[in-house]
Amino acid sequence: MTKLSGFPEFLPAERNVELIVLDHLRSVFELHGFASIETRAVETMDQLLRKGEIDKEVYVLRRLQAGEGDSDSGMGLHFDLTVPFARYVLENAGKLEFPFRRYQIQKVWRGERPQQGRFREFTQADIDIVAKDELAFHFDVEVAQVMAEALSGLPVPQLTLQVSNRKVLEGFYRGLGIAEPTTVMPIVDKLDKVPADKIAQLLQTDAGLSADQAAQCLSLAEIRTTDDSFVAAVRALGVEDPLLDEGLEELRLVVVGAAGADGVEVVADLRIARGLDYYTGTVFETRMAGYEHLGSICSGGRYDQLATDGRTTYPGVGISLGVSRLLVPLVADGLSADRSVPSAVLVALVDEESRPASVEVASALRARGIPTEVAATAQKFGKQIRYAERRGIPYVWFPASPQTEGSHQVRDIRIGEQGNADPTTWAPPAEDLSPRIKEQNT
Repeated sequence: MTKLSGFPEFLPAERNVELIVLDHLRSVFELHGFASIETRAVETMDQLLRKGEIDKEVYVLRRLQAGEGDSDSGMGLHFDLTVPFARYVLENAGKLEFPFRRYQIQKVWRGERPQQGRFREFTQADIDIVAKDELAFHFDVEVAQVMAEALSGLPVPQLTLQVSNRKVLEGFYRGLGIAEPTTVMPIVDKLDKVPADKIAQLLQTDAGLSADQAAQCLSLAEIRTTDDSFVAAVRALGVEDPLLDEGLEELRLVVVGAAGADGVEVVADLRIARGLDYYTGTVFETRMAGYEHLGSICSGGRYDQLATDGRTTYPGVGISLGVSRLLVPLVADGLSADRSVPSAVLVALVDEESRPASVEVASALRARGIPTEVAATAQKFGKQIRYAERRGIPYVWFPASPQTEGSHQVRDIRIGEQGNADPTTWAPPAEDLSPRIKEQNT
């Protein structure tokens, strides 16, 4: 059978890694007061295409029995979580309390060419804070702090959270006398993929800049610091503009405020502009050490026009983590959990006649929150232990029987220790209750 590309599927132990990651993200988001929402899988085509940037990637819904002359149903699968969130805010504005803090973890679908880190079906985890008419800047700092904390607890290599601010770029370009700063940003944003001399040429041919202006734009893009020293570096270029001043201070606050999370380096990177024109201030991208070829695995920013009904505008700031983009390559390289099942205990079976006794033990353990299963067949105890080993189950319970001298016994099969136990009081260490991610050899 041919595997369908672009639709990743995990084996049970690998799926446990994903569940551990999702539980961690949910926990961090909820600790910071973000409410969980889930939006429908489909949106109207008008809604999906209102930005117009990826219309060729939308999966359109069509009935199998649609007539030959019928058009599509006018609906498509959502390709991100921002577009449906904007619609959700507008439809429910009268029932929401603003500022509204939401997190959303869902599948999305995108009809692009499958390759490493890019899929047709994938999971995203988004956080956003949205307000009515005006959103205080401190929420930019908070969103960066929350996502840095969430990323810090993941079983992944070193991450670099790159932060910039479109006000810095636009103000700098205006200070250079560039009439259309928005024509410069998409070109500079290609610096990771296109050589600097080619970018300089494009700035002149496509954006109409002089050679000196292009050189200054590239000088700005070269500034990259892990503290607020980028402010002095920008000032040293000798360009002045009020919007530049505003952007520098905002960027300084985000970089300083988000720093300090273990495993996450926060960097002011002035080549980051984000290609989408709805970003209006802070912008984020995130790279993973050793997997830079994946591009950004966590991106976002501020958008002062997230949604509007013609009377009220709803500005927001948010970040989207590509859970599948992050995990699928790591799983392919060996990231896994220590067991393929949730069971912490396997209750052995002496013989089929004693199955009710084993079930009773399992029920007593489950009643106290200990994931437990009963052996499938009454094989020799050695075979039942190997059954548990193959699945990563750490404990095997032997019900009271003549073989155990009339006492219940439990064995930690990882170290071979065995002793008497009472199913109404015994419990494993807390760290053994759920699957854990295996330590990776570095």
